[in-house]
Formats: sequence, structure tokens, C-alpha cells
Amino acid sequence: MGRFFFFSLLSLLVIFPTAIPQTQSKPVMALPLYTNSRWVVDEGGQRVKLACVNWVSHLEPMVTDGLSKQPMDAISKKIASMGFNCVRLTWPLFLVTNDSLASLTVRQSCQSLGLSESIAGIQANNPSIIDLPLIKAYQAVVSSLGANNVKVILENSISKPGDQYFSADLWIKGLSRMATIFNGVSNVVGMSLRNEFQGPRQKVNDWYRYMQKGAEALHLANPDILVILSGLSYDKDLSFLRNQQVNLTFTRKLVYEVHWNGFSDGKTWESGNPNQVCGREVDNFMRLSGFLLDQGWPLLVSEFEMDQRGTNNVNDISYMNCFLAIAAELDLDWSYYLRDGVIGLNEYHGPLNMNWTETRNLTFLQRISAFQSPFRGPGLSEANLHKVIFHPSTGLCVLRKSLTEPLRLGACTESEAWSYTPQKTLTLKGTYFCLQAIELGKPAKLGTICTGSNSKWQTISDSKMYLSSKVNDGSTACLDVDSDNSIVTNTCKCLSRDDTCDPGSQWFKLVDSTRSSSSAKTFN
Repeated sequence: MGRFFFFSLLSLLVIFPTAIPQTQSKPVMALPLYTNSRWVVDEGGQRVKLACVNWVSHLEPMVTDGLSKQPMDAISKKIASMGFNCVRLTWPLFLVTNDSLASLTVRQSCQSLGLSESIAGIQANNPSIIDLPLIKAYQAVVSSLGANNVKVILENSISKPGDQYFSADLWIKGLSRMATIFNGVSNVVGMSLRNEFQGPRQKVNDWYRYMQKGAEALHLANPDILVILSGLSYDKDLSFLRNQQVNLTFTRKLVYEVHWNGFSDGKTWESGNPNQVCGREVDNFMRLSGFLLDQGWPLLVSEFEMDQRGTNNVNDISYMNCFLAIAAELDLDWSYYLRDGVIGLNEYHGPLNMNWTETRNLTFLQRISAFQSPFRGPGLSEANLHKVIFHPSTGLCVLRKSLTEPLRLGACTESEAWSYTPQKTLTLKGTYFCLQAIELGKPAKLGTICTGSNSKWQTISDSKMYLSSKVNDGSTACLDVDSDNSIVTNTCKCLSRDDTCDPGSQWFKLVDSTRSSSSAKTFN
């Protein structure tokens, strides 16, 4: 029973925007895509933020997961209706390079693995592909996504499902074939050369040699698509690019990808103070890959994940709060990932249940809806540059209804436009009102006398995610959230080496944005 689990769950990203109904239609993007410094843009030069779902198609049967559970068009429509704009669709190299495997039909591939129930399910839900060759079935999935206005990134995960086989020459040949097959398919906007470049060639010199060859071969076969390069050490390390970039003949098509998973840090989130761990892990991320943004290169976080059961997993909770804050601050392109399973495993890192019918954890999906759309970027200056106050543990932002009502958390689409001044005051942009700390355990308020210590907000701790001020009696306080999502000030917690404390309610991130905001509404 050690075979891969065929129909593991679709990994879905940024679902259920809290202020947008699921039936809202998405505008058709001007394809193909290009790069403009650190941004991915469309033909008109407007930023396109890649908020993707990983859909697995590289396991032993080499058939896209879930097709025994639901019709592919139903899955594609669900992805589109939930607000996704792309799918990262995995594939094994042997799908296009091994004639004996590539000639198998879907039915034959499942039969060879004894997956009789899967055959029956595909026959019932997707009868049109059951006797198609594997590559034709794969093309049908891509076509279904395109028909529903969903972009696709083709991601080469492995060579032969279930083994570590790798031949550089065969790999380059496979990239060329796959790029050629999808040349002219408009919704295929990018190809990732290799997931977690591993094996004996995991050396910097070999990385440059083979990635450059692969990138050139891919671009020659299909010059329209983005060329996406992954790093070393399970795609966590791109630090070698700091001083030496890849030497390519083409421009405006290169994107880098990186993985950041909580489990890849071992037990560090469980055994250390979350502020110290978050600060250290963010520094590592910026040192190993995040620096590419400052150098003017797009960076896609193509894998991050957490247990979706809603249990009190300390490792997942602290890691995800930290990651979501940085993802919002840097306004990253990203893709939520599902790990492979084994036959019969209930994959708790997937947002849908095993029948592909119910959402496993709506709360988590609402958390990440805040940055489904871009905060900023080329062509997106709906408003002047300002700050939003983002709360990563809820995915909400600080907003207000009137001068007399308490500030509350709400959908970031309705967020206030704040200014963070050199004097460290947080003011409502275009007004004289600033955020003030009044008393421990009481609501933070808006006022017009903004010179006192209770109007100065420092970002403190290793995590840099506390907004700290002084209340009227001189005590130090931190911005916090109470049980009904009102913004209050409390004693700062978890600043010491306490490893069991959860600072989530007091973690905030000031995020740059040019989205239109509600700060122009009048007080009443």
C-alpha cells in the first residue's frame, strides 16, 4: 500500500473574499504575461498577481487528481467562481518522454495500479477522457481551465512518478516537448522548470548550467510563457543569485520561485519564542530569496501550507501568522500547496474534503483572501500610496465606521488609508485624526491631538509586528483585538522567551497599498 494516493485533494488558494460574492466574474486578463522589474504584468503593463491553486497531476497514474470525484468542468468552474486566477498544474517528465508510459490511456494507467474504483469514478464523472492517452487527458484539463478563464502554470515535479530518475538531456527534451505542445494555448502563461531541483547535481555550478539550458530550450519552444526557476535545498535557497544572475538571451520572461513551509523549519516554531523565531525566519527568507525583489525580479512563493483541521497546532499557527504578514507586506505572488499522500489518506493540508464537495476550513480561506488581489503594482494606482493595518491571524484590516464607534477589524477591501509619519503617528490619510492609546484593556481611539506619547506607535520585538504605545498613565501597551474584533490596547505579551505564548492577537503589519480605500467617508 505504499503507492501514491491518486486522488489527493486539490490545494485551493485565497477563497471566499469576505466582501465579494462567489458569483462575481473576473475580468479577462490581457495575455500573454511579461515581467516589469519585480512585477508580473499583462500586455497592457498592468500588474497581474498570481494567486494560484496547486492541482496535482504527477503521481503514479499520471492523471489529474479529483477526476474520479467531480467532472473537470465542475472543478474548473469552482476554482473560477471562488476567485482564483491560475492553477499550478504538476506533471512528470515521463508523460512526454517515455513512449510506453505516454501511450497508456487513462483506463490502462489506472488498471496497471489496481485502481478499479478510480476507473469507475472517472467513467462516471469524466467519461470523455477514460480512453484518451494520458497527455490528451492532461490537455483536456488545461482546456477546461481555459474555458473558465483560469490561467495555468505547468510545473515539472519529477521525472518518473515514484522514483528519483533524472537525466539532464531527457529533462531538457521533455521541457521542449511540453512547451511545444502548449504553444498557442493562451491560458498557459508559464512553466516551472523543476520542482525542488535535487540529486547529485544539486550544486551551484550545475544549477547555472542546467537551468540556463532548460530556460533557453523552453523559451525557444514557446516564447510567450513565463520561465520560472526554482532554487536549491528543496527550493529554499536562491542566495547564489545575489552576485551572479543567470545568463539568458531573452528578457521580460524570467520569474523565480521559492518554497516556505512551516514543517521545513523542523520544530523550531514549537520550541522557540514565536517573536524570535519569526524574526529569524523572515531574515532567512530575505537572505536566501527575498532579496530578489529588491534586485527587481519577480518571486513566486509556490509552496506554503498548514493543517486545515483547525486544531491547535502551535507550529502551524505561529508559522502561518508570520508567513501571511510577510506575504502581505511584500505583496507576493503565491500558491498554496498540498503534499502528496498515500492510498486512502485523508490529506488534512487540503482545503477540500475527500469528496471534493465541502470546504475543510472556511476560516483559514477567509484569512488569506485579503491578498488575493494585489495591494500595489504597475497600473494599479487607484489611490495615493498609503498603509493598511493588516492582522495576519484573521486576515482582516483595521477600519472604522465613525468617530464615536470603536475601531474594528473588517475586510481589507474596506480598509482605512493610514499614514505612518516620521514622528511615528498613525493618521487617517487626508484627515487630522490619529490613532491613540488611552487605557489598558480599553478601545484604541481616534483623536486630533497627536503630539503626546499615547499617539506614538513603535514597531517592536524581533518579529517587528507589535504596534506599541504609551497609555495615559505611562504604561506600555500594544495594539490588540478583543473577542468581538474591536481594537483595544493591552499589556504586550510574548515578548520574553516564553515558548508557549501565542502573540497572534497582537501581531499587526503595516502594508503599503494603492488600492482605493474608505478613508474619504465622513465622520458621524
